[in-house]
Amino acid sequence: MMHLFSAFDSGIRTEAAGWHPLPASRQVRPPGRINMNQKILKVENLLRFHTICRQLHSLGQRRILAQWKHVFSSAYPVWTAQLYAWPWQTDVLFGAALSQYRLLVTKKEERSRKSQLSSTKSKKEVEVWIGMTVEELARAMEKDVDCIYEALMNTAMDIDSLEADSHLDEVWIKEVIKKGGMKLKWSKLKQDKVRENKDAVRRPHADPALLTPRSPVVTIMGHVDHGKTTLLDKLRKTQVAATEAGGITQHIGAFLVSLPSGEKITFLDTPGHAAFSAMRARGAQVTDIVILVVAADDGVMKQTVESIQHAKDAQVPIVLAINKCDKAEADPEKVKKELLAYDVVCEDYGGDVQAVHVSALTGDNLMALAEATVTLAEMLELKADPTGPVEGTVIESFTDKGRGPVTTAIIQRGTLKKGSVLVAGKSWAKVRSMFDENGKTINEASPSMPVGIIGWRDLPSAGDEILEVESEPRAREVINWRKYEQEQEKNKENLKIIEEKRKEHQEAHRKAREKYGTLHWKERSFIKYQEKKEQKPLKLKEKAERDSHVLPIIIKGDVDGSVEAILNIMDTYDASHECELELVHFGVGDISENDVNLAETFHGVIYGFNVNAGNVIEQSAVKKGVKIKLHKIIYRLIEDLQEELSSRLPYTVKEHIIGEASVLATFSVTEGKKKVPVAGCRVQKGQLEKQKKFKLIRNRQVIWKGTLTSLKHHKDDISIIKTGMDCGLSLDEEKIEFKVGDEIVCYEEKEVLTKTSWDPGF
Repeated sequence: MMHLFSAFDSGIRTEAAGWHPLPASRQVRPPGRINMNQKILKVENLLRFHTICRQLHSLGQRRILAQWKHVFSSAYPVWTAQLYAWPWQTDVLFGAALSQYRLLVTKKEERSRKSQLSSTKSKKEVEVWIGMTVEELARAMEKDVDCIYEALMNTAMDIDSLEADSHLDEVWIKEVIKKGGMKLKWSKLKQDKVRENKDAVRRPHADPALLTPRSPVVTIMGHVDHGKTTLLDKLRKTQVAATEAGGITQHIGAFLVSLPSGEKITFLDTPGHAAFSAMRARGAQVTDIVILVVAADDGVMKQTVESIQHAKDAQVPIVLAINKCDKAEADPEKVKKELLAYDVVCEDYGGDVQAVHVSALTGDNLMALAEATVTLAEMLELKADPTGPVEGTVIESFTDKGRGPVTTAIIQRGTLKKGSVLVAGKSWAKVRSMFDENGKTINEASPSMPVGIIGWRDLPSAGDEILEVESEPRAREVINWRKYEQEQEKNKENLKIIEEKRKEHQEAHRKAREKYGTLHWKERSFIKYQEKKEQKPLKLKEKAERDSHVLPIIIKGDVDGSVEAILNIMDTYDASHECELELVHFGVGDISENDVNLAETFHGVIYGFNVNAGNVIEQSAVKKGVKIKLHKIIYRLIEDLQEELSSRLPYTVKEHIIGEASVLATFSVTEGKKKVPVAGCRVQKGQLEKQKKFKLIRNRQVIWKGTLTSLKHHKDDISIIKTGMDCGLSLDEEKIEFKVGDEIVCYEEKEVLTKTSWDPGF
């Protein structure tokens, strides 16, 4: 009996401690099943405890019955067998119930786990941030970019203006994620690492002790055709003006001129044409002295005033050269007086501006002009540092077939040598070769010296600052930094535009809600259907008419400055309501096959300035129906562009008067049962032709337009009545009554080409 109670006590302690006799491998449970398994273990422990109690009770009974075995075994054999067998049958029953319960619980647990997995799969979490692009959102969702466009259809978002790199607003990011059946997770705003500034900059000012005298850089400015190039030609003793188309300088020429006295002057000859304002401004920025050329017979003109302003903006002193003094109608004093209005006061009038009377054609007084320039340069004490890394400015850039990208530059500091590594804008070069204004190869270029540089990887823009760096890797580092900076600026502008667009869409959405807010959903749907029905797609004829009001153009020029000038003129275009001017592409160099393909794609016209198109290119253009228009003078190109724009405009119908007649008498004739009013007229001017159109004028007002039903001279039908002859005529409208003194005008309508209203200013 003591054994029985000790076993019972150990069973209670076992239950209290949570101990169970299962193998160790089954004691380790996954975290997700702990709660359910704890319930199963409790039931198992209770059932096993109950079974142990039964077994202990059975053992106790066996010991007692063993003593009485000989008494009961013969009398009650069946009862004895049942007594021994009963506990083990109970174990089997409990074991079967327990296994069924465990099976049910496991199945239920698996079902709940599967439902959790399916719900997790259907709600994929996507990490997003404000301002992410369409491409970034598609990548985060593991979808194609087209899926983003599909999700934004039928929303207030303007899908047509949406690009892969367009930034999305918070509203549209939520909309896309919602339609994609995914879960949104906002991440912290991407904080781009602040990149270290890797740009190249000019050196600090040099020690005055290291500075050496340098020759002056002189820019010749003035109005078109006032003799600037001829003046410079006389100084250089070469024939530059003869090679210029129409005698007009098309781009900047930089020349080093040696005077008989041994002094050297670097001259920049800027274009005087109205189109080249940017070039003149650039020339003024790199110069020390401006020689203002004014024709004595023409006086102060528009580009003269502009040149004065450029010199003042650059704070550069002026030397006045009054040219064409050899002409009989020359009036130098008039020029000086006109310049007083623009604060250019000559020494004769108490000012500090030197005025020299010259004749570029005959060469009179040119040495006096050169001496005046040198004297002013000495007063300015021009010096530069010829040591250290090179600094300069790109004056002009162009592409040469045999040499690639070439620049004309003015060296401002240091000494440029072959092999130097330069950066300018977003281009870099390892100097392969250098040449002077005459095309002669040189080994080095010192300050104030104009030089042609070969070896550029890309074509820099005119006006870019040239800086020397220590190596090619450093040059690439500088260019990459500058491109990065440009990209950052562009992103800021794009975000600003997106924000403006978003506000516009929100306003449009608000107005739409106000419009449909009070309507029933059926009425709202019907109105939207009607509006969509009205927005019919354009027919082929309407599309052709719309396309005819757009002129796509491609611009190619010989040098960067020429293209810049043409683009500046195009910026003044203000007739988009008549015909839209669309710039497809622009660049430097001859016409290429790519230009022809672009023009064919956009149905555009190619304009070339001082460039060529090879025979193969011309044949390809003719085959593809592409117009190539080449010009040597800039205003001819602009005139051609105006004519092309005008050809895209609808024709204007104008009335051309053939003859006029006055009504002298009125009467009527009977034709069948009708009375037809007839006017007796006399032709005063020209002639009346029955087949043409007529109009009836009374008191200077047109009261009828149409055709004649009859035209007679006496009793004969006639088709033409000439000046001074009498006639009778009737109109195609019987209700019109004639009065003596009315005028009959015979006319025809002619279609006249409409001219564009765009005025480029020259």
